[in-house]
Amino acid sequence: MASEQMNGAEMVIKSLVDQGVEVIFGYPGGAVLPIYDALFQQNNIEHILVRQEGGAVHAAEGYARSTGKIGVVLVTSGPGATNAVTGLTDALMDSIPIVCLTGQVPTHLIGNDAFQEADTTGITRPCTKHNYLVKDIQDLPRIMHEAFYVAQTGRPGPVVIDLPKDILQGKSDCYIPPEDVKHRSYKPQIDAEPSKIEQAVKLIAAAKRPVFYTGGGVINAGDRGSELLTRFVRKLGVPCTNTLMGLGSYPASDPQFIGMLGMHGTYEANLAMYNCDLMVNIGARFDDRVTGRLDEFSPNSTKIHVDIDPSSINKNVMVDLPIIGDAARVLEAMMTAWDEGGYQLDQKALKSWWAQIEEWRAKDCLAYTQKGKLIKPQYAIQRLYELTKDRDTYITTEVGQHQMWAAQYFKFEKPKRWMTSGGLGTMGYGLPAALGVQRAHRDSLVIDVAGEASILMNIQELSCIAQYNLPVKVFIVNNQWMGMVRQWQELLHGARYSESYSSSLPDFVKLAESFGMVGIRCEDAADLDDKIMEMIDTPRPVVFDCAVTQDENVFPMIPSGAAHNEMLLGPDDKVQKPISEEGMVLV
Repeated sequence: MASEQMNGAEMVIKSLVDQGVEVIFGYPGGAVLPIYDALFQQNNIEHILVRQEGGAVHAAEGYARSTGKIGVVLVTSGPGATNAVTGLTDALMDSIPIVCLTGQVPTHLIGNDAFQEADTTGITRPCTKHNYLVKDIQDLPRIMHEAFYVAQTGRPGPVVIDLPKDILQGKSDCYIPPEDVKHRSYKPQIDAEPSKIEQAVKLIAAAKRPVFYTGGGVINAGDRGSELLTRFVRKLGVPCTNTLMGLGSYPASDPQFIGMLGMHGTYEANLAMYNCDLMVNIGARFDDRVTGRLDEFSPNSTKIHVDIDPSSINKNVMVDLPIIGDAARVLEAMMTAWDEGGYQLDQKALKSWWAQIEEWRAKDCLAYTQKGKLIKPQYAIQRLYELTKDRDTYITTEVGQHQMWAAQYFKFEKPKRWMTSGGLGTMGYGLPAALGVQRAHRDSLVIDVAGEASILMNIQELSCIAQYNLPVKVFIVNNQWMGMVRQWQELLHGARYSESYSSSLPDFVKLAESFGMVGIRCEDAADLDDKIMEMIDTPRPVVFDCAVTQDENVFPMIPSGAAHNEMLLGPDDKVQKPISEEGMVLV
């Protein structure tokens, strides 16, 4: 039975409604005006008008990461699409489900260098999970529904649909609902092979020094992924560490949590990884910021790798037992096999392993000293955490030293509360991501932990936040430097500080006020708590400029190209590698 006649733009909107989309982030332009006209004539979907297309994708990322839903972006052709490329690459690296609708010149003009034409499908092929160029209106409904399926199935990621203007203006009665569309070839494996599960539990049972290493894949598996991980790790009594993208997948206050892993991870997490005899990697991809020097990465361990993406297996680190599947389903299968098999860990060996880990933990690698009026950046972040930990709080970050301090000093008890740019390290991510999170969670406390350099990358989105009265709090850790650049220049380039000092910064208080927001500045540690509380209790958007000491570096630190046992714990630290009788590197 034929459906009613619709133009292509109306089909796009109907597809979005049928997919359950409630909000899209975008910026209009000539090629997508038919879609904006269709948006004007409906009330099912809210459109958030960002101030630059890169901000639209980051906002959609924040929305998606904090809800588990797909973020939707609408941009025009040419520069609209090219401005979105950084956000798309960011979403691909961090496995964030995004559907990005891009305008395109009419099909008969493609390839003619028409006004605002760009080869969007060619440009975005390397930075999307998949992309489409719609050449026939008959294909439009299928492609729309397929895009949502591809974006969220298997390892999530961004999908681009390039929409020529004549397709949007053309009419047809070819619309079909989502349930009538089945992807013919893309069917990711979500359930692991039973034999692999059995091998895994046997390896766990035989381990003397096991560690669970978990990443963003656990969070992408939904709340059940984190619940099952927590139950299994507690049942086993083993240590658990998270990657930067996995923070919140295991409760940070739990004594079995040994902190974040990697370049700026904790002493105990990195040494546990180096010295373990069994590593159970669930939903992490062995990126270089975690592994350090590959030939010295966890050199004596048996490695189990659980991932829904087969291309991540043996990509960076060769593993002994690869398991393809959804993290939640694999964890559930492991727990069932463990219980049914009556397996037990060697408690004497586990007690000895924990004794060693507690010895490493006693180093208190994140300790610092706060004295006098000047505010240490670690103190600023820690006080922010302490004053917000009992609230319904979501944290986004920009990229740099403040990002690492936030990862170190915030304790995330739940998944989807931590939004940061991990793989691409995109300065300017945090502010638009925060507006996306705040749109999804209107009554929650949303804070962008920022640096004064990163915040300027997408500062225009303050205008968007003001327009929609989203009470985002921007907490700027202001040391007047591109802090991580300065740190690397100090440690690796003879303290030659080339172009890393911000010699001209705005008055952030006046800038906030110019957008109709509240501006707060703090320069004295004695005032910090009161001013943070003022920020929290203000029911409007706030920009908080926190002046901190300028020469602080992020420690611990594994220097680039070094191994986990070559950590620097402070500016005067020298690498030493004494070996215990059991062969463990004690540092």
